[in-house]
Amino acid sequence: MARKGNLTTNCSLLQLPIHPTVDGNFFTPGFLVEWKLSDDCNKCHYDGGQCRTDTTNKFYCQKDATTRRSMGMVLGTGLLMITCLAVSFIWCYKERKFSPFRYLSAKKFSDIFKHDVEGGSKHFGVPVFSYSELEKATNDFSSSRVIGHGGFGTVYYGKLKDGREVAVKRLYEHNCKQMQQFVNEIEILTRLRHNNLVTLYGCTSRRSRELLLVYEYIPNGTLADHLHGDRAKNRSLTLPVRLNIAIETAGALAYLHASDIIHCDVKTNNILLDQNFSVKVADFGISCLFPNDVSHISTASRGTPGYIDPKYQECYQLTSKSDVYSFGVVLVELISSMPAVDMNRHSQEVNLANFAINKIVKCAFHELIDPSLGFDSDTKILEMTASVAELAFLCLQTDRDMRPTMVEVLDTLKEIQTSEFDNEKKVFPFPESEDQLLLKQVKSLPSPNSVTGKWITCSSITNTK
Repeated sequence: MARKGNLTTNCSLLQLPIHPTVDGNFFTPGFLVEWKLSDDCNKCHYDGGQCRTDTTNKFYCQKDATTRRSMGMVLGTGLLMITCLAVSFIWCYKERKFSPFRYLSAKKFSDIFKHDVEGGSKHFGVPVFSYSELEKATNDFSSSRVIGHGGFGTVYYGKLKDGREVAVKRLYEHNCKQMQQFVNEIEILTRLRHNNLVTLYGCTSRRSRELLLVYEYIPNGTLADHLHGDRAKNRSLTLPVRLNIAIETAGALAYLHASDIIHCDVKTNNILLDQNFSVKVADFGISCLFPNDVSHISTASRGTPGYIDPKYQECYQLTSKSDVYSFGVVLVELISSMPAVDMNRHSQEVNLANFAINKIVKCAFHELIDPSLGFDSDTKILEMTASVAELAFLCLQTDRDMRPTMVEVLDTLKEIQTSEFDNEKKVFPFPESEDQLLLKQVKSLPSPNSVTGKWITCSSITNTK
């Protein structure tokens, strides 16, 4: 026991009788001991010292050099950790607010794969297929079953044991980046419902040997195949069919934008066609969730050459108008049957967008439109293809503010389809760019060797913004 002389004057000594129990304990289970430190001792304790009294019972705090050094290290480490945490919090907050992949947080990953067991669970309602089941469905991923290639994986035709025909996307690698795209596509496609968006049937477990996504099978290939690929020789894409494809694609993109999503990779290879030539927009691996409280999203480079918004290439800032630009390229492909990139064209016109703009401002209409559409013998076809060309011209403006929205594009395409498009109608209430003014000036000149007389007049200079 401590001697009374070593206790501070604020302490009191209480003596209790001792009654050892059978098991050797001196106190019963209900016995409680409490003590209270003085303010001085409490401060000394938290400063790393030890409470002591001298021979006169006067309190002092004992600190040696080691204790002070330890406390300094603890305090320094603590301040460093607090600073790092603060910086991390600020960075994470900004990423959460502005990053297109902010919904791919660690929590979201754990939510998606909460019950991740092959063949028995669901990711947000999407079934999880076993690797062996999909391996069997695709005949061991036979090269004869390949129906497409993308930037991030190969797509195989397959048939499930329940008889459903499917397209199985096999991601090239099982790494963090591919996992992001894997989850991104699951997240987006399970929250959207639209007739012109491809349906996701399910996927493999993240613990599977490979990451696989299972979609509905669209049997009639891609729009690119029919325009300038293996299926182009069939000449099944008449102008009415092409207009309907443009309208359905525009409707799907307008729906995405209304859902705060930017597709980021709009191109004819990602527009699938069923047997009736109805559209299914596909491939959402690099799509972005676009918050309605920000003007743009800053990201690393993404997209396909020939379709990428030049403004995005300049500053890496995505907006919904980036999809509008890409769709403008698709419109030009629809009326020209030319690929988005062709190294056989003049160096300044390798990109179809540049080629189209150059031909339009020079009124070289006959050099742009696919002759197989019959524009040279049918005035109605001429007017409709000219109207689509002018709409594409607006979508391809370098200045994003000059481009229409997807809703405006959709409305105009419907007007063209129903022949309600007339010379006096104001197409878009946007200020005209230099290219548009040049186009109006050129079209106002008489030219017996051109078809400028059939063009629709550009919208008047009106700014409603």
